[in-house]
Amino acid sequence: MEGGNGKGVISRYRATLGTISARTGTALPSLITSFAILHEVTAVLPLVAVFYAARSAGVGEQVIHAVQTSTQVSNSDASANAAQRWLKQTGREWMGEGEQWVGRVGRHYGIWGFEKRKKGEVDAQRDAEKEELVMKNITGDIANALVAYGVTKAILPLRIGFSLYFSPAFSRRVVDPISSGVMRIFRRGNRP
Repeated sequence: MEGGNGKGVISRYRATLGTISARTGTALPSLITSFAILHEVTAVLPLVAVFYAARSAGVGEQVIHAVQTSTQVSNSDASANAAQRWLKQTGREWMGEGEQWVGRVGRHYGIWGFEKRKKGEVDAQRDAEKEELVMKNITGDIANALVAYGVTKAILPLRIGFSLYFSPAFSRRVVDPISSGVMRIFRRGNRP
């Protein structure tokens, strides 16, 4: 979701996780695993919830139209203050990222007007033509998916804080018991 893999996210927060590990007495590998799981869960749940909320309320198209309209105004607009210019620029960036994400997910699962692509199949020209056609008229579930993507991106600082805060407890209550159970199974299997 953030344009990188899980290892990149964890490497950026490794020092913070190390401090939390020392303060709480939670093993760092367990804490890293907990953070990674919570970080992904806090991405998927809002994505799904906002998608279905936007679909139920029928607001996806209006939100996307409002974002497109507001980001088309020139950044040099003298009446726009720095915050408005930042918001317009960020809106443009997130729309572009969201459109790429919608295209990848749509082609992978064959949803939102995209043809399902078989594993390893690449037809860049056909994909580009189809994506351009679909993205010219952002409506329905594509608009809802773009709204969900944008909201999930916007709450990233909250997701990170939540994941950092709850990682020690999640580690103690979920990750450590599961890893202990797995280790017991392997120890029993290695006895003569």
